Amino acid sequence: MAKRKTPKTVDLKPKAEKITEEQLKRVQTAADAINKSQMEVGMIEARKHHLLHGLFQHQSVLEELRLEFIKDYGTDNVNMVDGTIKYNQDGINEANPKNNDR
Repeated sequence: MAKRKTPKTVDLKPKAEKITEEQLKRVQTAADAINKSQMEVGMIEARKHHLLHGLFQHQSVLEELRLEFIKDYGTDNVNMVDGTIKYNQDGINEANPKNNDR
């Protein structure tokens, strides 16, 4: 076995067992802030999911009404303010060419 060329060094400074109180408070504050932010993000995501679910339900209802308008009136071109139906001059439904039996 080879001999050591450099002598062993002895660390005369004692090793710390704890961080300082100030450092402990800072790390706890940072961890608490992260936890709070993560909790808020989770609540926002849950709310987002709820809103998206409602949005898809409303879109489904609107699509059912659109199909009902095409069946009943031959067009889905309806003014949403006053309910008037806009028919084309030649009776062709541009919105849905499949339903041009008028």
